[in-house]
Amino acid sequence: MSLKDAYREKLEAQIEEQRARLELLKAKAKRAAADVNIMAYEEIGDAAAKLDALKGKLKELGNVSGDAWQDMKGGIEKAWDDLTESCKKAARRFNDER
Repeated sequence: MSLKDAYREKLEAQIEEQRARLELLKAKAKRAAADVNIMAYEEIGDAAAKLDALKGKLKELGNVSGDAWQDMKGGIEKAWDDLTESCKKAARRFNDER
């Protein structure tokens, strides 16, 4: 084997090492993207649960009489704030700030 052939083999081996590193990085990037999607769907599930809770409170509000609704007002406003924040968090996971 000549020096030229040895040099060529060395470069081919280095290229193969770099290709393997790039493939590993691609796999890690793919896993990271999947993790982000999982978190986004969990955020959506959380927001949906908060929406259901708010709808329940709204239904309760329709059944109260007189000034009793004032007692519920703080809880409803808190539920609204929680829902709004959950929706914003879910939107950020999808890079949608609307």
